[in-house]
Amino acid sequence: MCPTIWFYLAEIYRIQDMHPEATLSMLADGMGVSLQAASRMIRRMAEEGLVVHEPYRGAVLTDEGRRIALHVIRRHRILEVYLVKVMGFGWDEAHDMVDVMERGVPDPLIERMDEMAGHPKRCPHGEPIPSSDGVMPVVNDMPMTEWPVGTQGQVSRVKTHDSDKLRYLAEVRLVPGSPVVVNGHGPFDGPVHIECAGKTLVLGHQLAEQVRIEAAA
Repeated sequence: MCPTIWFYLAEIYRIQDMHPEATLSMLADGMGVSLQAASRMIRRMAEEGLVVHEPYRGAVLTDEGRRIALHVIRRHRILEVYLVKVMGFGWDEAHDMVDVMERGVPDPLIERMDEMAGHPKRCPHGEPIPSSDGVMPVVNDMPMTEWPVGTQGQVSRVKTHDSDKLRYLAEVRLVPGSPVVVNGHGPFDGPVHIECAGKTLVLGHQLAEQVRIEAAA
Protein backbone atom coordinates (compact mmCIF):
# COMPACT_ATOMS: atom_id res chain seq x y z
CA MET A 1 0.00 0.00 0.00
CA CYS A 2 1.21 3.49 -0.84
CA PRO A 3 2.35 5.22 2.39
CA THR A 4 0.62 8.43 1.27
CA ILE A 5 -2.72 6.67 1.72
CA TRP A 6 -1.90 6.15 5.39
CA PHE A 7 -1.73 9.89 6.00
CA TYR A 8 -4.98 10.52 4.15
CA LEU A 9 -6.66 7.92 6.34
CA ALA A 10 -5.26 9.57 9.47
CA GLU A 11 -6.54 12.96 8.30
CA ILE A 12 -10.01 11.52 7.67
CA TYR A 13 -9.98 10.11 11.20
CA ARG A 14 -9.07 13.54 12.63
CA ILE A 15 -11.84 15.18 10.63
CA GLN A 16 -14.35 12.58 11.79
CA ASP A 17 -13.41 13.44 15.37
CA MET A 18 -15.21 16.75 14.77
CA HIS A 19 -17.60 15.95 11.89
CA PRO A 20 -19.69 12.90 10.88
CA GLU A 21 -18.00 12.73 7.48
CA ALA A 22 -14.84 14.05 5.87
CA THR A 23 -15.90 16.20 2.93
CA LEU A 24 -13.70 16.64 -0.10
CA SER A 25 -12.88 20.25 0.77
CA MET A 26 -12.05 19.37 4.39
CA LEU A 27 -9.70 16.62 3.27
CA ALA A 28 -8.04 18.81 0.63
CA ASP A 29 -7.49 21.60 3.19
CA GLY A 30 -6.15 19.19 5.80
CA MET A 31 -3.71 17.56 3.38
CA GLY A 32 -2.74 20.79 1.63
CA VAL A 33 -3.67 19.47 -1.81
CA SER A 34 -6.07 20.39 -4.60
CA LEU A 35 -9.66 19.19 -4.68
CA GLN A 36 -8.79 17.08 -7.72
CA ALA A 37 -5.92 15.34 -5.90
CA ALA A 38 -8.09 14.65 -2.86
CA SER A 39 -10.87 13.32 -5.09
CA ARG A 40 -8.50 10.91 -6.84
CA MET A 41 -7.21 9.63 -3.51
CA ILE A 42 -10.72 9.14 -2.12
CA ARG A 43 -11.62 7.05 -5.17
CA ARG A 44 -8.48 4.97 -4.71
CA MET A 45 -9.14 4.42 -1.00
CA ALA A 46 -12.73 3.44 -1.75
CA GLU A 47 -11.53 0.90 -4.35
CA GLU A 48 -9.20 -0.61 -1.73
CA GLY A 49 -12.00 -0.87 0.83
CA LEU A 50 -10.55 1.70 3.21
CA VAL A 51 -13.33 4.29 3.02
CA VAL A 52 -16.98 4.42 2.08
CA HIS A 53 -17.78 7.37 -0.15
CA GLU A 54 -20.97 8.49 -1.85
CA PRO A 55 -20.87 11.13 -4.61
CA TYR A 56 -21.38 14.68 -3.31
CA ARG A 57 -21.04 13.46 0.27
CA GLY A 58 -18.11 12.88 2.61
CA ALA A 59 -15.88 9.87 3.17
CA VAL A 60 -16.17 7.56 6.19
CA LEU A 61 -13.51 5.09 7.26
CA THR A 62 -14.13 1.37 7.08
CA ASP A 63 -12.88 -0.86 9.91
CA GLU A 64 -9.64 -1.52 8.00
CA GLY A 65 -9.21 2.15 7.20
CA ARG A 66 -9.72 3.04 10.85
CA ARG A 67 -7.15 0.44 11.95
CA ILE A 68 -4.50 1.94 9.67
CA ALA A 69 -5.44 5.52 10.64
CA LEU A 70 -5.04 4.77 14.34
CA HIS A 71 -1.64 3.21 13.76
CA VAL A 72 -0.47 6.32 11.88
CA ILE A 73 -1.90 8.65 14.53
CA ARG A 74 -0.22 6.68 17.33
CA ARG A 75 3.14 7.02 15.60
CA HIS A 76 2.67 10.75 14.99
CA ARG A 77 1.66 11.58 18.55
CA ILE A 78 4.40 9.50 20.16
CA LEU A 79 6.95 11.30 17.98
CA GLU A 80 5.52 14.65 19.09
CA VAL A 81 5.82 13.69 22.76
CA TYR A 82 9.37 12.47 22.27
CA LEU A 83 10.43 15.70 20.57
CA VAL A 84 8.90 17.84 23.33
CA LYS A 85 9.44 15.75 26.47
CA VAL A 86 12.78 14.09 25.71
CA MET A 87 14.45 16.40 23.20
CA GLY A 88 13.15 19.71 24.54
CA PHE A 89 11.47 21.15 21.46
CA GLY A 90 8.45 23.43 21.87
CA TRP A 91 4.92 22.19 21.43
CA ASP A 92 4.62 24.80 18.67
CA GLU A 93 7.43 23.07 16.72
CA ALA A 94 6.59 19.39 17.12
CA HIS A 95 3.75 18.88 14.64
CA ASP A 96 5.49 20.31 11.59
CA MET A 97 8.74 18.52 12.43
CA VAL A 98 6.96 15.19 12.74
CA ASP A 99 5.19 15.77 9.42
CA VAL A 100 8.62 15.87 7.79
CA MET A 101 10.29 12.97 9.61
CA GLU A 102 7.59 10.41 10.42
CA ARG A 103 7.69 8.45 7.15
CA GLY A 104 11.28 7.38 7.77
CA VAL A 105 10.95 6.19 11.37
CA PRO A 106 10.45 2.41 11.74
CA ASP A 107 7.90 1.04 14.18
CA PRO A 108 10.47 -0.49 16.60
CA LEU A 109 12.03 2.95 17.04
CA ILE A 110 8.60 4.47 17.68
CA GLU A 111 7.98 1.94 20.44
CA ARG A 112 11.37 2.68 22.02
CA MET A 113 10.54 6.40 21.93
CA ASP A 114 7.23 5.61 23.61
CA GLU A 115 9.12 3.80 26.38
CA MET A 116 11.68 6.60 26.81
CA ALA A 117 8.89 9.18 27.02
CA GLY A 118 7.18 7.22 29.80
CA HIS A 119 4.34 5.67 27.76
CA PRO A 120 2.39 8.94 27.46
CA LYS A 121 -1.39 8.91 27.21
CA ARG A 122 -1.65 12.19 25.29
CA CYS A 123 0.41 14.23 22.86
CA PRO A 124 1.71 17.71 23.80
CA HIS A 125 -1.48 19.26 22.41
CA GLY A 126 -3.64 17.01 24.61
CA GLU A 127 -4.81 14.60 21.93
CA PRO A 128 -5.16 10.99 23.15
CA ILE A 129 -2.64 8.43 21.91
CA PRO A 130 -4.12 5.16 20.59
CA SER A 131 -2.87 2.00 22.25
CA SER A 132 -0.57 -0.38 20.39
CA ASP A 133 -3.56 -2.65 19.71
CA GLY A 134 -5.55 0.15 18.09
CA VAL A 135 -7.83 1.43 20.83
CA MET A 136 -8.40 5.18 20.99
CA PRO A 137 -9.04 6.45 24.54
CA VAL A 138 -12.30 8.33 24.98
CA VAL A 139 -12.00 12.03 25.87
CA ASN A 140 -15.05 13.80 27.24
CA ASP A 141 -14.54 17.49 26.60
CA MET A 142 -16.10 20.42 24.78
CA PRO A 143 -14.98 23.68 23.18
CA MET A 144 -14.33 26.53 25.60
CA THR A 145 -17.06 28.45 23.79
CA GLU A 146 -19.60 25.90 25.09
CA TRP A 147 -18.23 25.40 28.60
CA PRO A 148 -20.74 26.47 31.29
CA VAL A 149 -20.03 29.78 33.00
CA GLY A 150 -18.66 29.53 36.53
CA THR A 151 -17.77 25.84 36.32
CA GLN A 152 -14.23 24.73 37.19
CA GLY A 153 -12.54 22.76 34.43
CA GLN A 154 -9.15 22.16 32.92
CA VAL A 155 -7.71 22.44 29.45
CA SER A 156 -8.04 19.10 27.70
CA ARG A 157 -6.90 19.61 24.11
CA VAL A 158 -5.82 22.42 21.83
CA LYS A 159 -7.16 21.87 18.31
CA THR A 160 -4.66 23.96 16.36
CA HIS A 161 -1.12 23.57 15.11
CA ASP A 162 -0.68 27.25 14.31
CA SER A 163 2.70 28.14 15.84
CA ASP A 164 1.77 31.70 16.79
CA LYS A 165 -1.39 30.56 18.56
CA LEU A 166 0.45 27.80 20.41
CA ARG A 167 3.19 30.17 21.58
CA TYR A 168 0.58 32.63 22.85
CA LEU A 169 -1.37 29.92 24.69
CA ALA A 170 1.86 28.73 26.30
CA GLU A 171 2.70 32.28 27.37
CA VAL A 172 -0.62 32.64 29.20
CA ARG A 173 -0.30 29.03 30.50
CA LEU A 174 -3.44 27.89 28.74
CA VAL A 175 -2.09 24.40 28.05
CA PRO A 176 -3.42 20.86 28.63
CA GLY A 177 -3.94 20.24 32.33
CA SER A 178 -4.20 23.92 33.30
CA PRO A 179 -7.22 24.78 35.50
CA VAL A 180 -9.63 27.26 33.96
CA VAL A 181 -12.93 28.94 34.77
CA VAL A 182 -15.10 30.57 32.12
CA ASN A 183 -16.56 33.81 33.45
CA GLY A 184 -18.64 34.78 30.46
CA HIS A 185 -19.42 34.29 26.77
CA GLY A 186 -19.79 37.34 24.55
CA PRO A 187 -23.00 37.38 22.46
CA PHE A 188 -23.03 36.71 18.71
CA ASP A 189 -19.77 34.71 18.72
CA GLY A 190 -18.11 37.31 20.90
CA PRO A 191 -15.00 36.84 23.07
CA VAL A 192 -14.79 34.45 26.01
CA HIS A 193 -13.74 35.76 29.42
CA ILE A 194 -11.79 33.28 31.55
CA GLU A 195 -9.57 32.88 34.59
CA CYS A 196 -6.41 30.82 34.14
CA ALA A 197 -3.20 30.63 36.19
CA GLY A 198 -4.44 33.39 38.48
CA LYS A 199 -5.04 35.82 35.61
CA THR A 200 -8.13 37.12 33.88
CA LEU A 201 -7.98 36.69 30.11
CA VAL A 202 -10.14 37.45 27.11
CA LEU A 203 -9.92 35.09 24.13
CA GLY A 204 -11.41 35.71 20.72
CA HIS A 205 -14.19 33.31 19.80
CA GLN A 206 -12.19 31.53 17.09
CA LEU A 207 -9.24 30.76 19.37
CA ALA A 208 -11.48 29.86 22.31
CA GLU A 209 -13.32 27.40 20.07
CA GLN A 210 -10.03 25.59 19.45
CA VAL A 211 -9.37 25.12 23.18
CA ARG A 212 -11.32 22.21 24.61
CA ILE A 213 -12.20 21.88 28.29
CA GLU A 214 -12.89 18.83 30.44
CA ALA A 215 -13.92 18.31 34.05
CA ALA A 216 -11.09 18.99 36.50
CA ALA A 217 -9.23 15.85 37.59
